[in-house]
Amino acid sequence: MRPVMTLELLAASSEVSCVRRALRSYGTDVQLCASELVTNVVRHVGEAVPVTVRVWREEGGRIRLGVSDPDPRVLPVLVAGVGTEAESGRGLALVDALAVRWGVEQEAARKTVWCELYTDTPKTPERPGRRRPSAGALGQSSARS
Repeated sequence: MRPVMTLELLAASSEVSCVRRALRSYGTDVQLCASELVTNVVRHVGEAVPVTVRVWREEGGRIRLGVSDPDPRVLPVLVAGVGTEAESGRGLALVDALAVRWGVEQEAARKTVWCELYTDTPKTPERPGRRRPSAGALGQSSARS
């Protein structure tokens, strides 16, 4: 399936707000997850690194968001129990809390951190609560049931 939207940018703190604005029509959860994932690239891979943000519409009323960067070795880590005084470490926890599932696709020259979110609250009790920690990184997907 082809992405509905593709944004190509160089990783920089100033670009995060541009990504949020570009994704406004997809809703607050998509904007928040995209800004957290792009911020992770800036923080852990570096400034001026090429980043691609893609958005797809999936079946069942879901949006799939993918953020790709050229460093397949720097993987996201879901940190459990970040202290209240900590200045960082909550971004991936937010993605985990908002997403139906998320994961990492590694290739030889890049990685893509992706998540799937509902665009609207589904009419069935299918939407997960924020009850269970996820498997998260290292190519595993985090699925809630």
